[in-house]
Amino acid sequence: MLTIYKNFEDGLSILTEPINGCWIHLLDPTPEEIQTISNLGVPRDFLTYPLDLDERARTEREDGILLVILRIPYYQGAQADVPYITIPLGIILTDKYLITVCKLENDILRDFCGGRVRNLSTGKRNRFLLRILLASATNYLTHLRTITKTVDYLEDQLQKSTRNREVLELLKYQKSLTYFTTALKANELMLERLDRSQLFKAYPDDEDLLDDVITENQQAIEVTSITSNILSGMMDAFASIISNNLNAIMKFLAAITIVLNLPVIVSSFYGMNVQLPLQEHPLAFLFTLMVSLALSIFVIVIFIRRDWF
Repeated sequence: MLTIYKNFEDGLSILTEPINGCWIHLLDPTPEEIQTISNLGVPRDFLTYPLDLDERARTEREDGILLVILRIPYYQGAQADVPYITIPLGIILTDKYLITVCKLENDILRDFCGGRVRNLSTGKRNRFLLRILLASATNYLTHLRTITKTVDYLEDQLQKSTRNREVLELLKYQKSLTYFTTALKANELMLERLDRSQLFKAYPDDEDLLDDVITENQQAIEVTSITSNILSGMMDAFASIISNNLNAIMKFLAAITIVLNLPVIVSSFYGMNVQLPLQEHPLAFLFTLMVSLALSIFVIVIFIRRDWF
């Protein structure tokens, strides 16, 4: 899908043809749409690189046109094998246009397209690029807070669990954090290249905004690393807890089995077809019940003292 935006005094508007200072957004574009934008003087490779979901974060320049590929977070849903992954977002700066290319619809560009980003100017291409970079770093932190809350909930469930379901849920988020760590470090290297390129030195506000982007990205890296380390230790600890919970249940069931077998043993003795004490006594059945009950209570008291119940 190809959409052309341009901000005016009344807000962001959609155009039918590209003009100077507009923003061209390509979402999972068709070959015809790619060719249309390529005819504007944009290298075709710049338009196809971001469509590869495994493309790494980097910058590339050709004929005065700058390509910035950024890895952004993407939420696949709680039921997915990996709830959070990262996908590439391509940002192309020409002397007339700013072009974004992405394979999948995402929260970051959805906010930009919906006009929910304040003071957005499509004509200030460098500033627009920095706003996308800052939104990406902020989005990482937002998802990390959500992951932390989910992990806290699973931690409460694990304390009384005897199954592997909660551990497997934690493993899913561990994979997500691995994706985040890899993408954020690649983004950090890309930001360092942008910083060295002197691209944002012309305007002090742009330079300050780049510093904010770098700071937010580093914060996201630190939070991801801390959360990943905590989650790794938690998974090891709760694997032992699950085993202990299962052992406690097995111990309880074994104790119950022993207690229930004592009356069976007594009744088995008095069920033999041999001469037995008190077998002619009218209260022999009551005597048998009392002996069984006494043995059971005695064993229960011993088990309670040994903390087997």
